[in-house]
Amino acid sequence: MNKKQIVNKLSRIGIGGNILLSIFKLLAGILGHSGAMVSDAVHSLSDVFATLVAWIGTVLSEKHPDSDHPYGHERFECVASMILGGLLAVTGAGIGYAGLQNVLNGAYKELQIPTLLPLAAAGISIAVKEAMYHYTMYYAKKLNSDVFKADAWHHRSDALSSVGSFVGIAAARFGFPIMDSIASIVICIFILKVAYDVFKDALDKMIDKSCDSAFTQSVHDFIADQNGVLRIDLLQTRLFGSKVYMDVEISAAGESSLVQAHEIAEQVHHGIEKNFPQVKHVMVHVNPYLEG
Repeated sequence: MNKKQIVNKLSRIGIGGNILLSIFKLLAGILGHSGAMVSDAVHSLSDVFATLVAWIGTVLSEKHPDSDHPYGHERFECVASMILGGLLAVTGAGIGYAGLQNVLNGAYKELQIPTLLPLAAAGISIAVKEAMYHYTMYYAKKLNSDVFKADAWHHRSDALSSVGSFVGIAAARFGFPIMDSIASIVICIFILKVAYDVFKDALDKMIDKSCDSAFTQSVHDFIADQNGVLRIDLLQTRLFGSKVYMDVEISAAGESSLVQAHEIAEQVHHGIEKNFPQVKHVMVHVNPYLEG
């Protein structure tokens, strides 16, 4: 499958699976008297919009460069990821607010004890959403797609929220009905943490943050091993969506002809782009290396 086919497949499975799961959990929560399960259903429903945003962002990022966007459209992935982070934050805050209201009201005896139905629904949700996390993350890494990695974490946050639902519902059935609402607050914390991580990662890639030291060092070592490179004077990297741009200055023998210096630069340039697929473009400048 090519990238477009994989993206479409991931989107269909994510949207279809989450619609079915959210309907199932919503019915289980309403019929089984569980606020935590209703909150969990809302979270699953937000995953539908999250996957839709991920799909749109990926499609837009694949557009070819044009006169208005000569460097391409990769940052659309960052925009999509930031929207995903915002959706997660709003969803988490809403779930936490509803649970906190129940806790602060103090009318614990008036809370209904959930039935076995939402407990079973929570168990099924944990298994399904964890499977969707691994499935989506596998292809996200294959595509080197940050927005689908964010979508995968959205699936896992839903699995974690279902764990909170399961514990809260089980405790409520053992005579502690307030635990169902406390579970909603725990779910909120999980979701807000994921929202922060997703948003921060996207923001870093919007503001030309440099690559991590391990990646930079591996590129440095590769350049140093190339024939004709006597010294590395500069190595700068910047994230551009899921891609990397790079500026390199190397020193070659001062007596080299222009043709020889150009060949060394081309060797470094093509070598980096071939061996580091995430690098979209590298600019190589050659300085004369003069003894003494």
